[in-house]
Parts: sequence; C-alpha cells; structure tokens
Amino acid sequence: MNATKTPFVPDEQPEVFFSTSELTRAVSYQVGRGRLRKLGPRLYTTNLDDPLEDVARRNLWKIAAGYFPGAVVVDRTAIEFRPAADGSITLAVDRRREDVNVAGLRLRTRVGPIDVPGDSTGQFGTDLRLSSRARAFLDNMRDTRGRARLVSRTLSRAEMEEALDEYARNDPEELTRLREQARELVPALDAAKEFAALDNLIGRLLGTRPGPLLTARGRARSRGTPFDPARVARFEELAGYLNSAGPIRVLEREGNDREAFAFFEAYFSNYIEGTEFDVKEAQEIVFEGAIPSMRPKDARDVVGTYELVVRDSQRARVPQSADELIDILTDQHKRMLEARPEVSPGKFKSKPNHSGGYYFVDPGQVEGTLREGFGFYKALPPGFARALYALFVVSEVHPFNDGNGRIARILMNSELTAAGLERIIVTTRTRSDYLGALRAMSYQGWSRTLESILADIQRQTVALDLSSLKVAEQQLDDAKAYEYVSAFGSAPLLELAPRPGPHVESQR
Repeated sequence: MNATKTPFVPDEQPEVFFSTSELTRAVSYQVGRGRLRKLGPRLYTTNLDDPLEDVARRNLWKIAAGYFPGAVVVDRTAIEFRPAADGSITLAVDRRREDVNVAGLRLRTRVGPIDVPGDSTGQFGTDLRLSSRARAFLDNMRDTRGRARLVSRTLSRAEMEEALDEYARNDPEELTRLREQARELVPALDAAKEFAALDNLIGRLLGTRPGPLLTARGRARSRGTPFDPARVARFEELAGYLNSAGPIRVLEREGNDREAFAFFEAYFSNYIEGTEFDVKEAQEIVFEGAIPSMRPKDARDVVGTYELVVRDSQRARVPQSADELIDILTDQHKRMLEARPEVSPGKFKSKPNHSGGYYFVDPGQVEGTLREGFGFYKALPPGFARALYALFVVSEVHPFNDGNGRIARILMNSELTAAGLERIIVTTRTRSDYLGALRAMSYQGWSRTLESILADIQRQTVALDLSSLKVAEQQLDDAKAYEYVSAFGSAPLLELAPRPGPHVESQR
C-alpha cells in the first residue's frame, strides 16, 4: 500500500523557509497564487504584508544558517552583531563559496578555520558558530581590501579603538585578559602579524606604549579617563539646542533675604530627595543648631546644603576648566555629606547607580564623561543655558553614591547667581515636573521640554516674596508648595505671572 503524501500547506510554514526538490512544484504554485513570496534562492516567506527587507532582517541568522550550515560569524559582524550599513554580514566557511544576496542582505563568505578554541556553537537557535571575543578582535586586525559599494568586512583602526574601549567599559583589566586570550589563538588562526598589531593597539589604549590614537575615545582611554559616548552625544544635543535658542533672562529679585532664600532652597532640595523635616524643625536645625538625636545625619545634610548655598565663597562658584569642575563637585559633595562617611563624601562612586531601570554612567567613565561634557559647557553663554546644561550633565552622570540631585542643583544655581539671574527652588509641588523633564531628556532627548519646565519653575521662584522667613513660609503655604502632584501636571506655583518690575528683564 502506498504511503499518503502530506500536502504542502503555506499557513503551516514558518515566516521564512527553504524549499526542497520535493516541494519545488508546490511552492511555485503557491507563489503564483499569491500565498507566498520569494526572498532569495530557494528561500520563501509566508509574510505577504511586510517589506521583504524587514522580513529578511528579522530572520537573518536562520537565513545565514540555511545557506551556510556550520559557518562561523566572523570579522566585523562578530563585533557588531548586526548587518553592516550595506546589509552585509561575514561568515567563515571551510571551502570557497559564492556570496548570497537576499532582500537587502548580503551574506559574504571567506575561507577560514571553523573549529577554533573558544568559538561557541548553536548560536541564534541555529547551527552557526560565533567567534570568541579574542578571535573577533584578532580577525579584525587583518588588512582587507574594500570592494566596490561594499563596507569593509573588518573594522577600521578607528572603529577598533572604539570597540576595544567599549569592551573595557566595565573593567580596564579586560583588555589585558583579551590580549592573553588572543595570544593563545595565534597558531590556530595563523595570525602572528595580526596579534602584534592588536598587542600594540591595546598597549596604546592602556597608556603603556607610545603612539598615536585616532579617536577621542581611544585618547581618553589612554589618559585613564574613558567616557560614555552615548551620554556625551546627548550632552552635545542639549548644548546645540541651547546655543540655537534665544536667551532666557529672569533677573535676581531684589529685596529677598539671602538666608531665607538659602534656607528654603536647602530645605526643599533635601526634602524632595527623601530627607524630610517639618519646616519649623528644619529652621531650628539650621538657625539654632538643634540637631535631633534620632536623625543627626539627616539634619547635618540640611545644614551642609544650606551652608553651600548661603556662603559667598560657594553660592556663585563656577568652573573655568574641567579640572575646576571636578574640584568643585568633589569639594562641595564632601562639605555637604561630611556626616555620612558610608557614602564616601567627596569621592566618585565605585559601584553603578540607577533610578528604577535607568542606569547612569558607569563608575570607570565618570571623570572622563564630565571632562568631555565640559567642552560643550564652555561653548554655551553664561546664564540660564549654561546652568541648565550643568544641571543635566551632573544629573545624567550621577557621579556620587548619594547626593547627586542636590549637587546638580547647587551647580545650576551657582551658574545663575554668577550671571545675576534668579536661582531656582524646586519645591515638593514642582518636583514631579522637574524629574519628569530630566527623564524626558535622558530617554528621548527632549531639550525643549527640559528648558520649558526649568524656565517655568524659575519664573515661579522669582514670583515668591522671600524677604523674610515668615513671609516666605506663608507664601509657600498659600501656594501649596509642599504638596505632591503628578509629572507635567502641576499648576503654577503662584497662580499669576511673574510680577512686573526690574527683576524680570525678558523671557521667552
């Protein structure tokens, strides 16, 4: 009795599949009926709607494994884990094979070892192999000739510098370990020349060998101050926006009592970070030295912040160089949190920190990122633009174990004071808008939102009469400044525009 042949049903096939000699006629029939589309040689898709390029990209590794079973992902692709700008990926195979073009992808092959120690098998849910990190960097040191209209299959020297810097992001010692692992692979890959070049490049990046480097990241790494390139790009984006926009100038209000202003600035700056005291108790702490026995460290945090924002030597202290920026931040952090040795006052963080699922700059990149960011800072005009930029840089780097928000706001306000502009008090009521604007800048690069929210909070601040503690306290209470509201939903602190007069020169 003859076995019943299983019919070919398109709906039962995966999104992409390879035809066989047995299926050729049935597949061609379904293509003719419009129930399948052809992607490449012997390759078809059941997806009738999405662009073929999108379908191919989603199924890249399955397609590569179908055409070149057991191949090794090598060269540029082994570092970047995605197709190059021209859609190409590079695979090592055991014999010469022709490249394959599939809907915007180009599977490029070269003959090379396919069983090298350290390579991993069964990658991407296929039988593809993946180069070890050591092999990937060693292979990318090979000189390759560019082919017309195709991206080089190996990284350029500048790209290698940046890839090695990224590899060492969490631990510079990884470069030393990588070098030793690559040394062990030299015989298997016949790569003595390539290893010598890699060894030399790593030595330059570590600062142990002389020689030029091609990238800002490479040079910073060799100086021992590597930086976070994604954050620096965000800083440049914000600086560009602020440079292109007209100035916001809300002049410092005349008649304010400095001590009253400094008290509420310090009080709210701590309160919104979780160091909460009743206003009367906080006044006793600051002005009478009444340190509560149950919360001495919290009390000294408030006092430390107050002293930084009231003293002439600190309240308008702004950096003129990257070195001064580092000095100001570490010195003021030490002064503010000297009662908390457990958070290492005056020292940059040693462990990563985060807010929810958002991680700030890695500890090893803190100083370098601050230094790179300072270049854009100096290009900005003094005043609101520079203050806003400084706030975001320190907030985004989050250089310390604790106290980052307070230190960022102190630097922001110092910039405003140095330019004769009104300082900004972020109250409990405006806290959500303030933090929401910072997050929007971090995640989406919403420069205008950050500028708008901070400018609004500044205008609300200048509308307050801070001529005495008593008057200021009553105004803040009437304005419900102590109440929490949701982000981007707060009403103005005072339900009126900034009062006309000499303290408001112009506003955009």
